Amino acid sequence: MPAKESAKWSPSFEMLLRWLRPNKHQTQQAGSTGLTQEHTMPTPKFALSAVAVALLQAYAAHAAGAPSTPAAADAADQPLPEVIVSARAPGARAAVGGFADTPLMQTPASVSVLSAQQMQDRDIHSTTDAARYDASISDSYNAVGYAEQFSIRGFDLDPASSYRKDGMAISGDTQIPLENKERIEILKGLAGLEAGIAAPGGIVNYVTKRPTATPLRSVVFEERERGTLYGAIDLGGRFDDPAFGYRINAAAERLRSSIKGADGNRKFISGAFDWQISPQALLQLDADYQYKSQITAPGFQLIDGATLPKVDPDTLLNNQPWTKPVTTTSSNIGLRFEYTFTPQWKATFSANQHQFRRDDYTAFPEGCGDMDPGFCANGDYNVYDYISVGERKSPLTAQAMVQGQFATGALTHDVTGGYSFFRNREQWGDDFYTLAGLSNIYHPVVVAPPEGGSGPVTVRRTDHERALFAQDIVGLSSTVKLHLGARYTQVKRDEADALTQVDQGFWLPNAALVYSPTGGLSLYGSYAQGLEHGGIAPIGTNNEQDALNPSKSKQIEVGIKANITPELNLTAALYQIRKGLEYIDGDNNYVRNGQAQHRGIELGANGRVTRALEIGASAAALNTKQSGTGDGDIDGKRVTNVPAFKSTVYAEYALPQLEGVKLNANWQYASKKAFDVQNTVFVPGYHVLNLGGSYATRVGKTAATFRAYVDNALNRYYWRDVTPQLGGYLLPGATRTFRISAQFDL
Repeated sequence: MPAKESAKWSPSFEMLLRWLRPNKHQTQQAGSTGLTQEHTMPTPKFALSAVAVALLQAYAAHAAGAPSTPAAADAADQPLPEVIVSARAPGARAAVGGFADTPLMQTPASVSVLSAQQMQDRDIHSTTDAARYDASISDSYNAVGYAEQFSIRGFDLDPASSYRKDGMAISGDTQIPLENKERIEILKGLAGLEAGIAAPGGIVNYVTKRPTATPLRSVVFEERERGTLYGAIDLGGRFDDPAFGYRINAAAERLRSSIKGADGNRKFISGAFDWQISPQALLQLDADYQYKSQITAPGFQLIDGATLPKVDPDTLLNNQPWTKPVTTTSSNIGLRFEYTFTPQWKATFSANQHQFRRDDYTAFPEGCGDMDPGFCANGDYNVYDYISVGERKSPLTAQAMVQGQFATGALTHDVTGGYSFFRNREQWGDDFYTLAGLSNIYHPVVVAPPEGGSGPVTVRRTDHERALFAQDIVGLSSTVKLHLGARYTQVKRDEADALTQVDQGFWLPNAALVYSPTGGLSLYGSYAQGLEHGGIAPIGTNNEQDALNPSKSKQIEVGIKANITPELNLTAALYQIRKGLEYIDGDNNYVRNGQAQHRGIELGANGRVTRALEIGASAAALNTKQSGTGDGDIDGKRVTNVPAFKSTVYAEYALPQLEGVKLNANWQYASKKAFDVQNTVFVPGYHVLNLGGSYATRVGKTAATFRAYVDNALNRYYWRDVTPQLGGYLLPGATRTFRISAQFDL
């Protein structure tokens, strides 16, 4: 069991850093066999040093700005005036619904936004934490310690194209840091016009924090019940010359997972800088770096290929003396230049270079003896030694765009035109995947690792995407707008071992009509086409690692958005998406054949109901159907890992009797999900209740907010994630977990 350390508060920086620093050694014991493993977790000295320096700077700046006269000191001791923050304001705009930062009310698409303030209030440190507040998002083999992977509207997101930083594609193969993110924008549905290649479910866009107009000094510390320790700082402001601004973020995290033994650490640092060259010209630069090392927790397979296992959700199957953590590093260097010609016309150029590297080690469970997939009736399973060292991805994205407004007679036009470029090189070596022995989910057994390792790393896949795009939002009247746009995308994919190469062009049209009879009500209807890279054949198939050709998808959607009050909005969307079906056929080949059709309805309510009560509710009903394959075991069946109904409700209430005290609760529900494409096994639905509270006060002259949470408060047992990949795996939800945090704003 992971050793837990209690944290004691002290104003000493030495104590603060000691509180964040993990033990050098961590010992795990699993089962009654005495299976023991020892890991050396490197101390995140780099990020801790950054935190220490930032804290010193923050406190020094605070001290320098302290009142120097008794009168000023008395004024500083006065209570701050009450500030009411609109719950709607942080998410009132988004960039993913078009080519500019656009009010959500005018966007003819289903878009949800989570602001930095909301992420703080709900203690969100990862996209997995954020996903619990949108019913349209589900896990998709989101294994602890590996990569955060999701589906939207029942379609798995593409880690190479569905995750964006400031609209630029980044790799989704690791945890995307949120410390330097101003908001998370989720576009649900096709994004062909806005993004080009992307999975039909939608895209997730992370908007980077920018320099602040006034000094910002914020520090957060957190401890979780199982021993996770977290510290982060956020610094912003202007230099002596106000034309230059800065934003610095850093974080260090000692990870002690809900699954015993799936431990590790994470370090992160970033900087963003603005230069207002002239009133017309703005240059923005940003860079970030993250290191993450954690032992991953693989999922469970069915017993005898037919029944759900009954296991402790804390069980780690990747628990051998030779187990190593999965280590990833990721970085970004971003640039944006904007020049305003007139109040109606401007041009922007944006670029981002992303770098990703992973060393993947897993004692992987698959099958039992000659039975594959599935574990044996007594809980036995095969242990494979999986090694893939030196995996690399380096997506580069650039975009030039001109935007303007003009009128032709009674018609108004908001036009956008531009060119985008995307290149991604993927490198890996032949992985090592060799049977090591037999273990048991109830009584772990030590097996000897086989000799060998992964092969030399070479460039295996190169993607190029060049696109021209244009959009015209035509104001037909004061209440009706017609959105017309198209993107022409030239896609080229070179694969080292593929028999054929891809070099094709695709037109992606988009049209929508928006009717806004009042400023607080909009109705829309839209038609869009999207484009995605073909899926990659999984390990174990005859054509493993081969990618299918690109394919198009089509969507129709109608929706309504209404502001009930200035601080409370309601949304509803009805949609249908159709695309080619990709699956493993009876000959064990990964193919595209037939059609996947997803029809659904989404409902949402967000904002402040009363002065004291804030809510966020989301519900999604989804009907999925597979057809046209000619295989009776697949046609007419539901898509795996997609509940027919899912909902999530969040509420926060400020107690009028206790100033500064707020209580919150989050309730999630998901109906049953199909485990396999033949729908022979279903995983039961589940309810999860999360509770929390916060207290805002002052410590001396420093504003402080103390928060406490309990996840899965009723300690429900449930399967949160199901996937048909690699023969089908199930991932259990975490048991009840407590956490506390303290935030200081100087």
